[in-house]
Amino acid sequence: MRKNSWKYLVGLLLMAVIFTLTACGQTNKQEESGKSDTIRVVTTFYPMYDFAKNVVGDAGDVQLLIPAGTEPHDYEPSAKDIAKITDADVFVYNSHELETWVKDVLENVDEKKVGVVEAAGSIDLMAGAAHDHDHDEEEADHEEHDHDHELDPHVWLDPVLAQKEVEAIRDALVKKYPEQKAIFEKNAAAYIEKLKALDTEYQEAFKDAKNKTFVTQHAAFGYLAKQYGLTQESIAGISPDQEPSPSRLAELKKYIKEHNVSVIYFETSASSKVAETLARETDVELAVLNPLESITQKEQDKGEDYISVMKANLEALKKSIK
Repeated sequence: MRKNSWKYLVGLLLMAVIFTLTACGQTNKQEESGKSDTIRVVTTFYPMYDFAKNVVGDAGDVQLLIPAGTEPHDYEPSAKDIAKITDADVFVYNSHELETWVKDVLENVDEKKVGVVEAAGSIDLMAGAAHDHDHDEEEADHEEHDHDHELDPHVWLDPVLAQKEVEAIRDALVKKYPEQKAIFEKNAAAYIEKLKALDTEYQEAFKDAKNKTFVTQHAAFGYLAKQYGLTQESIAGISPDQEPSPSRLAELKKYIKEHNVSVIYFETSASSKVAETLARETDVELAVLNPLESITQKEQDKGEDYISVMKANLEALKKSIK
């Protein structure tokens, strides 16, 4: 009896093992199937995330690599971040001028597996603004933190060029997933219509303006200014962490007076100390102009996105562009 009971127990154990292995195999197949069905898109910073999300729609999962509220000019990827890129189906970034670390990362990425999209790849970039700024600490840190851009990467702040970035993302997704072409093209077309409407709002706001000069914290709005016939004068250069020299501040004070500047624009994601000092010394108003480089999670949770922030920027610019 004991012998038979032992055999019975062994049989039950074997059946349990077989059942577990079979279940695990089915689970693994389901997971693999889920991975192939759900497109995994990793994007660098917020505008790339929002553009990709609007194109992908329900066809995939879009992730933001650079944490919300983080300044992308200063970002360096961790090993975990690099793993997210290599495991993605599609990786979207703006340009080598902003995400300077991408070139090195892509050396270890299988681009046959991961579709890589440089959203600004077809856009001719303008020369970056070169302002006189303090070099005391910059000389020592130049090799570690090279923030002097030769070209201006801020193309997403021009609603017309934003359309080109959306098209680049759409085309890359269609090429990698031709069976979902209709979905991507439909989604992209709907979003591009919104961007065209945004462009029209900007055109209407500034077409009859007499004073078209504005002063901003860093030179992020050059493409927007060029598109609508405006003149941007910035406190810092392409990177917001540059500190202007005393001679540069003296130039700005003179410029503000000569051009009847009534507003100085600052950013909530970077130190506004210099902008505040300049506004106080020239007796002008302060207002926010958001470069959308590091939109916070709180702002996203409140429903803010590229379109809504750009509309807020338009209202802010109307204070000085009259």
